[in-house]
Amino acid sequence: MPINDDVLLGDNVKIFHPALVNLYGCTVGAETKVGAFVEVQKNASIGQRCKISSHSFICEGVVIDDEVFIGHGVMFTNDRYPQATNADGSPQSEQDWTLERTHIKARASIGSNATIIAGVTIGRSALVGAGAVVTRDVPDFAIVAGVPARVVGDVRHTKP
Repeated sequence: MPINDDVLLGDNVKIFHPALVNLYGCTVGAETKVGAFVEVQKNASIGQRCKISSHSFICEGVVIDDEVFIGHGVMFTNDRYPQATNADGSPQSEQDWTLERTHIKARASIGSNATIIAGVTIGRSALVGAGAVVTRDVPDFAIVAGVPARVVGDVRHTKP
């Protein structure tokens, strides 16, 4: 079952093609829309009235506030130094790495194919350009683009 029994869904959540998503141990707020081929892992939280576009990956430790837009193919990470094994060659378990939390504040928008590196905060109403790699915090209302992402503008100074 792609949507586990431990998932908390708010009222009127719309999941497009439920057989093609993977949700477990997470929370999805009221009136949020979730596209096909999306995975949301345990201990991730998505606010109300968000749009999570297809092919996106939201891992453990990610908190997305209300009214956030996540474009197609957005990838989040939660470990800055991922490894498959320990120094002795044994497979890593949850005890062998440090979860780094990521926070996306209300009304932020993240463009398609952006990558959000573990431990950052994306500010309120900020805009992350398509394909950007966000390696540090993004201020409220900032427009960031590039690899690594840099501030290139302010959403309050753009045409509606």
